[in-house]
Amino acid sequence: MQQQPTLETERLTLRPFSFADAPELQRLAGSREIARLTIGIPHPYEDGRAEQWIATHEAAFDNSQSVHFALIIRQKQVFCGVVGLEIHRQNHNAMLGYWIGTPYWGQGYCTEAARAIVDYGFHTLDLHRIYSEHFHCNPASGRVMQKLGMKYEGCLREQIFKWSHYEDLVEYGILKREWQEARKS
Repeated sequence: MQQQPTLETERLTLRPFSFADAPELQRLAGSREIARLTIGIPHPYEDGRAEQWIATHEAAFDNSQSVHFALIIRQKQVFCGVVGLEIHRQNHNAMLGYWIGTPYWGQGYCTEAARAIVDYGFHTLDLHRIYSEHFHCNPASGRVMQKLGMKYEGCLREQIFKWSHYEDLVEYGILKREWQEARKS
């Protein structure tokens, strides 16, 4: 069994979650703004949910199903968000997901972390394609995808029913050869 690595960027440490992260994970994920802009995060974020989610990580990594990293701002040693890949090994691709706690918005942490995990996905996991999606009402997430060099692939109109209304889901993707070409230049 291989252990999940820790990745370093200029300002962040991307490391496996520990149960000690659960209180801050619950606090940040419990923000109504985070839940409003994500598919899978509920509001309210109930007690015990963070621990349950963290408990799934080791087996999912061991089975090549997913990898999730806690984002730590190195200078302050504080947890600020999550980045991960849902891996579809049969098709050599993965879906990139991320969120940053609202106190840390607008500081470039999401792009920095996403860039590191996309690189990890292509070079370490040998993926062929990485894709992501965001609610149409969250263009900031789309800008992260664009900064990664992802290409707009379409809009699934009214794909998600959340909080009594339908949300359009905007899709982006990048191929390994496109990532490699972009990294060269």
